Amino acid sequence: MNIQAMIEYHAAKGAAATVAAIPVERKYAAEFGVIEASADGRIVGFHEKNPDAPHLSTDPTRVFASMGNYVFSAQTLLDELNADAAKADSFHDFGRDILPSMVSRAALYAYDFQTNRIPGDPDDQEPYWRDVGTIESYYDASMDLRAVKPALNLYNRNWPLRTAGYSDPPAKFIFDDQGRRGQAIDSIVSGGSILSGGMARGSVLGRNVKLHSGSVVEDSVVFDNCDIGRRARIRRAILDKNVRVPEGATIGFDLEQDRRLYHVTESGLVVVEGTPFASRSSVRADLNATIF
Repeated sequence: MNIQAMIEYHAAKGAAATVAAIPVERKYAAEFGVIEASADGRIVGFHEKNPDAPHLSTDPTRVFASMGNYVFSAQTLLDELNADAAKADSFHDFGRDILPSMVSRAALYAYDFQTNRIPGDPDDQEPYWRDVGTIESYYDASMDLRAVKPALNLYNRNWPLRTAGYSDPPAKFIFDDQGRRGQAIDSIVSGGSILSGGMARGSVLGRNVKLHSGSVVEDSVVFDNCDIGRRARIRRAILDKNVRVPEGATIGFDLEQDRRLYHVTESGLVVVEGTPFASRSSVRADLNATIF
């Protein structure tokens, strides 16, 4: 989000508080705090996770969902927090207690996130927002990143993402023999990873991931420090940190077998649990073992 645009909206409205909101399908009303707003954006009601929450006046198939992002005028925030702290029956939650109690007493406005624009993005780029509260939605968001035209562009030099920095070496791709070619297609590969004759297709690989000769990872999310053995095949899976996949193993091809070993979601995503990273020496000594 370009926060400046929301702050300017808040100031222009003379609001006590402003809530970022976005239209979502009405069937998801029970999963969100739904905002009821007038035509000028003033909030007239909150409906917390109510399947019967009112729909948008312009679209009966959608509701206006709170994104959980707020801008407060400073004194208003201090006053409301102090008042709520004194209420024994309050859950002390913004969406459940503080904001709904302000509707009749203060100027609350909804900022439509669909109007937000990021410098450097195309004019027709839709603002990006995902609720990643489920395994499936987390997976879908990860797949968004590696798309040919990503919905969330990590490569916009005009709007860099200020994330953690690591002293990892660059990713490396080695061997160019038939059946033993290090390559990545439609994928993101993080620093320190080595594709040693293995292939990543449509996947997101974390830091220091190793793909050995003949291994194939497709449509998957692989966290840091995973080691994928020779000729192993992985499809539609999420591998937690430090997972070791043995030589010749398969994940995501026989879901009945996978259910006996891992967690499999209703949509068929296989989630493989990792373990804490002990030491480099112990990992080297255990490359052929499976650590789940």
